[in-house]
Amino acid sequence: MDAASGAGLGGADPQLQRFIEVETQKQRFQQLVHQMTELCWEKCMDKPGPKLDSRAETCFMNCVERFIDTSQFILNRLEQTQKSKSSFSESLSD
Repeated sequence: MDAASGAGLGGADPQLQRFIEVETQKQRFQQLVHQMTELCWEKCMDKPGPKLDSRAETCFMNCVERFIDTSQFILNRLEQTQKSKSSFSESLSD
């Protein structure tokens, strides 16, 4: 076992760390797309056929938009929470 894997990449090459961060972000995005696809398919697809009817198409569009809106809301809320925690920590250390 090398020092980088033993230290949780703490002493690893910055390029390697950046590469791992980017790949992790890609994996998270792929998981998000998979979740969205599964959720919207279950919600909107009654019976698969050769083409999408207008009701299913509208349902998919609305489902995807709501999924994105919800994900963005959660992300913004987590960022706000993180900022307020760091501001609170800084005010305690002063």
